[in-house]
Amino acid sequence: MELSTSVQYIKGVGPKTAQRFAKLGVETAGQLLELYPRDYVDYSRPYPVASAPYEGSCVVKATVYSKQGEVRVKGGKRMCKVLAGDETAMLELVWFNNPYTAEKLEIGAEYLFFGRVGGNFGKRQMIAPVVQPATGGQPLTAVYPQTEGLHSAYIARCVAAVLEGLQGQIPDPLPPDILHRYRLPGKAQALAAIHRPQTMDQVKAARRRLIYEELLTLQLGILLLRSRGRKGDAAAIRAADLEPFFASLPFSPTDAQRRASGEILSDMSHSRPMNRLLQGDVGSGKTLVAAAAVYAASRAGFQSALMAPTEILATQHAATLQKLLAPFGVEVALLTGGMRAAARRQTLAAIADGRAQLVVGTHAVLSEGVEFSNLALAITDEQHRFGVRQRQLLAAKARSPHLLVMSATPIPRTLALLLYGELDISVLDQLPPGRQPVKTLAITGKKRGDMFGFLDKQIAAGRQVYFVCPLIEESEGAAGEMQSATAYLEQTVQPLLPGRRIGLMHGRLKPKEKQAVMDAFKAGELDALVSTTVIEVGVDVPNATVMVIENAERYGLSALHQLRGRVGRGGGESWCILVSDHQSEAVRQRLQFLCHTSDGFAIARYDLENRGPGDFFGKRQHGLPALKLADLMTDTRTLQAAQQDAADLLAADPRLDSWPALADQVQRLFEQNTAMN
Repeated sequence: MELSTSVQYIKGVGPKTAQRFAKLGVETAGQLLELYPRDYVDYSRPYPVASAPYEGSCVVKATVYSKQGEVRVKGGKRMCKVLAGDETAMLELVWFNNPYTAEKLEIGAEYLFFGRVGGNFGKRQMIAPVVQPATGGQPLTAVYPQTEGLHSAYIARCVAAVLEGLQGQIPDPLPPDILHRYRLPGKAQALAAIHRPQTMDQVKAARRRLIYEELLTLQLGILLLRSRGRKGDAAAIRAADLEPFFASLPFSPTDAQRRASGEILSDMSHSRPMNRLLQGDVGSGKTLVAAAAVYAASRAGFQSALMAPTEILATQHAATLQKLLAPFGVEVALLTGGMRAAARRQTLAAIADGRAQLVVGTHAVLSEGVEFSNLALAITDEQHRFGVRQRQLLAAKARSPHLLVMSATPIPRTLALLLYGELDISVLDQLPPGRQPVKTLAITGKKRGDMFGFLDKQIAAGRQVYFVCPLIEESEGAAGEMQSATAYLEQTVQPLLPGRRIGLMHGRLKPKEKQAVMDAFKAGELDALVSTTVIEVGVDVPNATVMVIENAERYGLSALHQLRGRVGRGGGESWCILVSDHQSEAVRQRLQFLCHTSDGFAIARYDLENRGPGDFFGKRQHGLPALKLADLMTDTRTLQAAQQDAADLLAADPRLDSWPALADQVQRLFEQNTAMN
C-alpha cells in the first residue's frame, strides 16, 4: 500500500463504500490518514450507572443481567433490549434493527457502554450504545466525522488498516532540525498517536506537530505564489495626477480612498507586477479606488480589465465605472456570456485594437478569443482570487499585468498579513460621507405580523424590500433552493403583503433570468425581492431600504454584515431585520452584537473568536486551502513561527530540492483548491 492508493483498495472498502468516503473528501489512503478525529471517547474513567450524567454522552461500566428477544415495534422496526447494571442502579440498553450487538453480549460479563443516558434514577436507559469489553480494549477511541453509511467505528477500522499497511513507508516532510528545535514527534508517530492514542497527552503532542506542519505547508505555498506572481516584467505605469479625477466627483473621496489610491499608483509605477489586496468594509468605496487605478492606466495609454463573479455584478460595475470615467473619454466595454454574437464581435474588436480601455466581465474575460492590445491592470474580487492558473491565462494576454484584488470581508490586519502573505494590503477604514448606519433589529417569528405591517408602510412610501429566505441544506442544491424560495414566497410573503409586486430569485434561474429580475427591481417595477442565494455582494439598489433575513442564526456575523450592506445605499434611513426563533443564549448574544455594531472589523473579530475560522474563512471567502486541524485564532504563534520558518527554508532552497516530501505536500495542498491553481 502507498499513500496514493485509492481508498477502494483498502481491506473491506470496495467501490460503493469508496463513493461514501468521497463525500468526506477522502479518495486515497493518505487522505484517509488526514481525516482526523473530531473527538475521543475516554473508556479509562467510566461512570457508575447511578452517577452517569443526563446532559451528554458518557461511558458507563455495567454487568449484563438478562437479554430480551427481538420484538417488532411501531413502524416495522425490530427492537432488542438488554438489562444491565451495577450495585448503584439498573441500565436498560436498546438497539433498533441491530440484533447482532445484543447477541454478542454475554450474561454475567462486564462491559463499557458509550452513549447518551436517558430514563430515570431507578432504571436508566441508553439507546444504541457503543460497546467494548471492560478490560483489554482501547483506553481512548477516536470519533470521526461521519456521513450516511459510514459510521465512526468503521472509519476507525479502515484507518487502522492503512496505518498497518503503510508501516515504515510514511515519509516525514519536516527537516530534522525543525523536529529537534520544536521537540516534535515524527510524522508516522504523530499519525498513529492522533488516530489510536493511549493517552490524551499523546493526542496533544500529535496535534501540535500536525498543526505546525499544516501551517508550514500553507505558508510555503503562499510565499511560492508570491514569488511566482512577482516574476516577469510588468508595464511601469507612471503615476498620474489624480486630482482631476477626484475633482470630477460629486463628493469628496475619503482620506482612506486617497491613501489606498496612492499606494496602488506607487505599486504600478514599478516594473515588478503589483499584487495588492484592497480590503474595505461594506460601502467603503472600493469601486472608486478601482476607478482611480483604471484612470491612471488609461492616462498612460494602457488597458485594464475588471472581473466580477456574476453577470449581474459585471453589468452593474460597467455602468458605475462608465459614469466615473466618462468625463475623461475612457471607453468601458462589457463582456458577458449572454451577449449576442454581433455585439460580442464588435466588443472583441474594440478590445483587440485598444479602443476599449476598460473591459468589465466575468472570468470569460480570460477565455480564448479575447485578445487585448496592451493590458496592464487586472482587477478582481475575493470570490475569484487569482491563482497560478489564472495568472498564466493573463500572462498569455499581457506582459505580467498588475493585479488588484478587492475584498469586502474585513479581516483583522495582523491576521490578514499572515493569511494573504502573497499580497500587499490597502485598507479602507472610513465610510464615505452621507452613508448612515443601517438600523438593525433582531426579532422572533412571533413578531412577523408586526414586521410585515411595517414593511407594507415602507412600500406605500415608495421604498423597496429585500427578503433573504431560509437557508436550506447544501445537499439539496438548486432544486431544494427553488422549492424553499417558492414556498416562502407563496406561504409567507404574498399572504402578508397582498397586492404588492414581489419578485423571486433562486439558483435555478439562468443568468439572463436573474438579470431580468434584478433590472425590474432596480427600475422600481417590483416592491420586494425574495432571494435564496445571498443577494450578490455589491448589488446596488439605492431605493431598497429594508432587508429581512430569515433563520439569521444560521449565518456567520460577517455574512449577515455583508447582507446588511445591500441596504442603506441611498443616503436615507434603512433597516435590517434579523428573524430567528433559535432559543440559544449564545445565538441571542451574537445577533444583539450585530444590532449594536456597524464596524465590520469588530464584527470579523467577534465572528472569529466565537464561531471560529471554519465559519469565517471558508474556501469561497479567501481562496486558500481549508485547514484540517489548525485554528487561525488560537494557533497564531504557531502560524507566525511557520511563516518565518517557511521564509528561511525558501531563502536557503527556493525550490525545496532538499526536501522533496515537503515540496510534494505543498503542491498537493494547493492542487486540492482550484482557486489557487
